[in-house]
Amino acid sequence: MFALDATMSRQPTWDMACALQGEMFSSAAATGNLSVQLVYFRGQRESRASRWVDSAESLRAVMEGIDCRGGLTQIVRVLSHAKKEAEKKDLAALVYVGDSMEENIDEVLGLAGELGLLGVKAFVFHDGRDPVAESAFRQIAQLTGGAYLPFDRNSAAQLKALLAAVAAYATGGRKALEAMDSDTARKLLADMR
Repeated sequence: MFALDATMSRQPTWDMACALQGEMFSSAAATGNLSVQLVYFRGQRESRASRWVDSAESLRAVMEGIDCRGGLTQIVRVLSHAKKEAEKKDLAALVYVGDSMEENIDEVLGLAGELGLLGVKAFVFHDGRDPVAESAFRQIAQLTGGAYLPFDRNSAAQLKALLAAVAAYATGGRKALEAMDSDTARKLLADMR
């Protein structure tokens, strides 16, 4: 599951993140069977989830229809949705891309803990340097056994490599990540428990 903060503060890196996520999906499709659901929030309490897709073209089509709008974060809705999906079917990973956190931390972390108990690892990509978001995102990753991964406008190559590593994990688990034999995969493995 790919979850995106599509609030206005993400606009500066939105196009880069969308393009790289499309590339990551294409890489994952080459290494294994990957089905992805795109979840995003924006505006005043608007939160949506796409159908599950299994082609890069379908994912790109969904992503191209999203634009950023002003509003507050809705991470609780994302985590609640991921929990419901994980209770219905096997959900290996949640990739979340966001830049801020404006919600009750206890509620967010409670849901993250529940996802961890369901075996869903959260890979949290932090766009920017907000210290409140960093603390929350690190704890979400820790509670799920996933990883916290910061990025900014100048780290497109790093983000691309990290997304490819997450895709390898989602399609083949820890063994697929270990088989990548790259610095990025080793960093991700070190961050995961």
